[in-house]
Amino acid sequence: MYRRSSLFIALFSILFASTFGQQPALEGAFQSLIEEQEIIGLAVVAVKDGRIVYKHNFGMQNREQNIPLNERSIFRIASISKSFSAVTIMQLMEDGKVSLDDDFSKLVGFTVRNPNYPDKIITLRMIMSHTSSVNDSQGYTNLDFINPAKNPNYAKCYSSFAPGEKYDYCNLNYNMVGAVIERLTGERFDMRIKNHILKPLGLYGGYCVDSLDASRFTVLYACDSATGKYIPSTDAYAPRREQLATYQLGYSTPVLSPTGGMKISAEDLCKYMMMHMNNGTSNGIKIMSSKHAQLMRTKITDDESYGLAMRESSDLIPGEVLKGHTGTAYGLYSAMFFEPKKKFGFVVIVSGCRPQEEIDIKLVLRKSMKILYDHIIK
Repeated sequence: MYRRSSLFIALFSILFASTFGQQPALEGAFQSLIEEQEIIGLAVVAVKDGRIVYKHNFGMQNREQNIPLNERSIFRIASISKSFSAVTIMQLMEDGKVSLDDDFSKLVGFTVRNPNYPDKIITLRMIMSHTSSVNDSQGYTNLDFINPAKNPNYAKCYSSFAPGEKYDYCNLNYNMVGAVIERLTGERFDMRIKNHILKPLGLYGGYCVDSLDASRFTVLYACDSATGKYIPSTDAYAPRREQLATYQLGYSTPVLSPTGGMKISAEDLCKYMMMHMNNGTSNGIKIMSSKHAQLMRTKITDDESYGLAMRESSDLIPGEVLKGHTGTAYGLYSAMFFEPKKKFGFVVIVSGCRPQEEIDIKLVLRKSMKILYDHIIK
């Protein structure tokens, strides 16, 4: 039984009004969800007809310091971060610097080839769509794990199926993509994302902890399933200063975690989502072509309907097919999903809640998006 107190529930007062004004039914639905899932912090943003129509922060940014969650709060958003790498690859494709069918070994600078299928080329497309046969069994925070010149057990990083044969989600894939981006551009990964995506869109965020205002970091809380206690995940915003001091461009990239290390607010993540919804353009600023924006969200695999750091979901909202991604790490759950033709979408970020079942899109995210759809979109 999880601990609950009147003080815990009282933390979820309204922190700012939505553009819809006060909506007792909507906010009551979220209060019920907060109590049911024992949520520490919840940020939600909804888009309708191509504009933000509702945004709300519930709960705490830092429970120990009694800091309420607010519109300036930023989160480490986990795997939604992968989409920023995919956008960058789309940009580089438009510049003629890379192709999705390129041999990934040539791009990353060491052999990436499944030893069970030595004649089968692993392409950039396979890496980005998680059909590469690369796995995370040895870890994903260092490229040494998969580099044959660095690890005599590198073969364990490959699964038994052939590259391109099936989908198998793998964080190492996108940490390697980040390294490729550095090799192609000569820019450190975080600076490339800042200068070519965040800054043009007017968004505050990034991958390097020390480049950001630490007072805005939302504490992420992992819930111990045995005791029900919430434990702050201090590693979520670890600065990695020692590793950055000896950073090797094009190889040390996992230090910045392209696969999951973006820190950004819910509202700015929503603005980034709207760029995708508008096929690569936002407020007259072109980030990528319409062709490549649509390519990212075109499914490559049927089993998970996954494209290039975007997936398709037809079971989130009855009768709607949404595009987007989720994230899970350090107790956080995040979701960014949109309907590009009808121009609606949602961002939901939970900084801590009771443990979720191992399903692809967590219950707390599904319920949050359904609440937003039922009360705002439908």
